[in-house]
Amino acid sequence: MTDLVCGALDRQHGLLEATRSWSAEDWLAWDDEVRVLGRWHSQALPSRRELFGGSALGETERLAVALCHPDGRVRERALGEVTTDSGLTPLVAVRSTDWAGPVRDRARALLRDLLTAAEAVRYAGLLVRLGERARGEFGAGLLRELIGPDSVRPLLHDPDRQVRRHAHRLAVDRRWLDARASARRAAEDPDAVVQQLCADAALRDVTEEDADEVLHALLGARSARARSAGVTALRRLGRGERAWDFLVDRNALVRACARYVVRQDGGDPREFYAELCADPLSLEVPPGAVIGLAECGDRADAGVLWACTGHEWDAVRASAVAGLRALDLALPDRLLPLLDDESPKVVREVVAALLPDAARLPGAWLAERLAPGRERHTRVAAFRLLSARGGVPQLRVCVSLLENEDEDERLRRWAEQSVQRWQPGREVPRGDAEVAALLTRSAHLFSGDALRERRRAAGVPVESRDKGQESQEKGQERQTEGRAEGQVEGQLEKRARTWGLRMGQGMRRLRRSRG
Repeated sequence: MTDLVCGALDRQHGLLEATRSWSAEDWLAWDDEVRVLGRWHSQALPSRRELFGGSALGETERLAVALCHPDGRVRERALGEVTTDSGLTPLVAVRSTDWAGPVRDRARALLRDLLTAAEAVRYAGLLVRLGERARGEFGAGLLRELIGPDSVRPLLHDPDRQVRRHAHRLAVDRRWLDARASARRAAEDPDAVVQQLCADAALRDVTEEDADEVLHALLGARSARARSAGVTALRRLGRGERAWDFLVDRNALVRACARYVVRQDGGDPREFYAELCADPLSLEVPPGAVIGLAECGDRADAGVLWACTGHEWDAVRASAVAGLRALDLALPDRLLPLLDDESPKVVREVVAALLPDAARLPGAWLAERLAPGRERHTRVAAFRLLSARGGVPQLRVCVSLLENEDEDERLRRWAEQSVQRWQPGREVPRGDAEVAALLTRSAHLFSGDALRERRRAAGVPVESRDKGQESQEKGQERQTEGRAEGQVEGQLEKRARTWGLRMGQGMRRLRRSRG
């Protein structure tokens, strides 16, 4: 944006055409950059005489600079020259949040005259962002005054998330959307805030006449927030039997809401889950039933969950591992073989279950899973567990990955960071020869002081430095200390001169006053 400001000043014309496609961030950036130029590079901006007494700049360029000038008197004077045709209404909106009271009051009065309903829609993003400032309530309030039931509709689909949130709050508070429209917006909008806002509005306004349409939109939504709101409303609308279909939903919140509705109607979700999982290896077992059994079951269901870890579908296996973790039944010896699973989602669940017991995992077995021929998700899982395990196996594997120049660039970067963060734990014997060798092989990753600190922490001998290096470092330290002392002395001398000058001026004033 600094280049744009300088370019506009050099070309002198054409800014009005460029601003037609500006976003809210562009207008705010222009305001910031003009102020920065005026404060630190004042020679780059036209003077006050040039701005108001015959500048070669075009009318738009001249006012755009003057409206953002660091001098408040210039900003206030420029506001008096802004017209409807100048195309600078956004900068007037920015000035309505000005810290200077006279500038702010004049800008607010002008903005009320300039801003139309169409321009309020066009500049809604800027007005919403200005509303977040300490003195920005005027622009946001003006936006609320000018927006009506018809003009709010394009804002409901605006690509700017903050504009959509503001527009939906306005539409919901003023009841411009009926229950059906609110349900559709909750199902279609990707923003979680809008989803929750519209789902609550749909349930607030739903009636028996439009209940089917509202529930169809909410229960069929991709968003878990919308589906959970629809499931919660089933019992109130007399359709509680439909909640059974959502006991196996892919989302935990939706399953919890469905279990609540089922229990309110006297049903038993656990029996439902147990029936679905009666044959753990059946292809008819839905993944949601497996994790649902763990969510409302107890440790007696461990046998069913362990059996589901051998299911043909990876989603069922992943749900079974997640269920075992939820019931605190994740036995490392039985879960470790699943690190070789062909499905990344299963391996991710296995890693999440094993991380609390990482210190007890076999380091050599995990190191084998980092071999170059393994699947990438298996290698990443083994690396995560080794990093959590720590100790000599972690350092050994990381140094090996770096020395062998592993083809996976991300793994190499993680290995480098792990070596630099490595600290010897209690399980690492002090003075271990392998640790000393590994630190020597990875010495290029440390500064001299950091390497010596690691060696001392591990109890291995610290390598001595030659006398030339020591003398060079001492010389550098003395030079640094000398420069610092010189800077301090210079500052003290400057302060002494300043205070002496002030004292002299004070004494002269005192003598003149005594006459």
